[in-house]
This record gives sequence, structure tokens and C-alpha cells, in this order.
Amino acid sequence: KPLPLKGPRRAMHNSMTASRSQVAECTLFDDADIHGWMPGQDITARIIRAVAVGCRTVPQMNAWYNGEKMERTIHKHVDLAMAVDTPDGLIVPVIRKVDTKNGQQLREELNVIKTKTRDRTVAPEDMKNPTITLSNFGMMAGRYATPVVVPPQVAILGTGGLRHDVVAVMGGIETHRRIPLSITFDHRCLTGGEACRWLAAVIKDLEKAY
Repeated sequence: KPLPLKGPRRAMHNSMTASRSQVAECTLFDDADIHGWMPGQDITARIIRAVAVGCRTVPQMNAWYNGEKMERTIHKHVDLAMAVDTPDGLIVPVIRKVDTKNGQQLREELNVIKTKTRDRTVAPEDMKNPTITLSNFGMMAGRYATPVVVPPQVAILGTGGLRHDVVAVMGGIETHRRIPLSITFDHRCLTGGEACRWLAAVIKDLEKAY
């Protein structure tokens, strides 16, 4: 028989409905070549660091937008929502001020999120007021996606599964590890140029050796 949506699934319904009715979404796709990484790099922590670098380069991507008032709030710090798939539905805890934290601190925060999600102890205040979202869907499957912006945020980055791709190098070919990236932004308040510059900054940081 039909069953009503509850908890995280009801929240997902509400946020996705709001997005479809309010946001003018556009998605860009590209790849970051991490062939030159030093050993022992934490992939998720590096992605988070790159998001912070992108937001420092293009602060307009780290913002909230009120479409009714046509007002934008650009945030000083990056409060990153991490979309986590669970049997109960989508949980989106927030890591505060990721722009002020190093790789070890980010890993500690990620481990806390993992534990809280597993134990179902993520509190409502842990999910409030993110300024931008990361969806690491590639941990399960998929290369590119069109992740959905949840208002009042204006951007969400999706990262696909790490791939070994054949690339052209100096007239020859090599196999490189690459991370597929999909950035969806709200075209009501962001230009395509801003989104491209943000993505370019993210890729530049990800392609550093360490």
C-alpha cells in the first residue's frame, strides 16, 4: 500500500521541489588530472580544499540568493554540506568553515560525519545553513551528473568515480587518474563566466602534487 514519506525522504522531497520551482540550473562538466599527486593524498579532503579555493577565487559561488527580493548574500566562510546516502534517505551534514582547516582537520570532521551518519545521530543543527554543497556520488557509481542546487544556495559540486583515462602527452599517450567534476549553479544570480572561473580554480588546486 502507499506509504507517506517521512524524515530525510520528506525533507528531500521538500528541498528538491523548492529547487525545481525556484532555481534556473545550469551544469558544467570537466575533469581534474591527479596523475601528479604525491602518495598518501586524501581524495575527499583534497576536493574540499579545492572547493574552498574556488570560493576564495569566485566568492559569488559561496552565496545565498533570495529570488523574491532579488538579493544575494555572499559569505565570508565556506560552510560545506556533504550529501550522504543512507537507507533512510539523503542526509546532508555541514562542515563549518572548511576554508580555515587543513587536510588533517578535514579528515577528522569527515570521520565524525561518518560515525554520526552510521549511528543515526546527526542532529538538525548539524545540517543547518550550508553555503555550498558537495555530492561525492562517484563513491558508488557514475561519472557525471546534474546535481540539484538547494535554495538559497547557488551551487553544488558533484564528483564522479575516479577513472584511469588515456590522455595525449607530448605526442604520445599515457594513462592518468582523473576525477570527473560536475558543477551546477543558479543562473539567476551567477554568470557562466563566474562558474567557469570557479571550476578552473578547483581543477588547478586539485592538480597540484600535494
